[in-house]
Amino acid sequence: MPVRTHTRSTTPASDRVEVRLPWWAVVLPALAFAALLLLIVGPGEARAATGDPALGRLLAHIMDLLSP
Repeated sequence: MPVRTHTRSTTPASDRVEVRLPWWAVVLPALAFAALLLLIVGPGEARAATGDPALGRLLAHIMDLLSP
């Protein structure tokens, strides 16, 4: 029984490499980095010195949720 052989294609290989990532492959490491950064900084120092007070409340709420 004859076996088919694989032949090489005659089209030239492109020099460009295309990589497509799903959305969570970018978002999850960014969230993990932000959470670890907040844990390193500590809850007292995570508040913004100037700007919107809502950001400080949000960071304090996140730290309260993450603390045991």
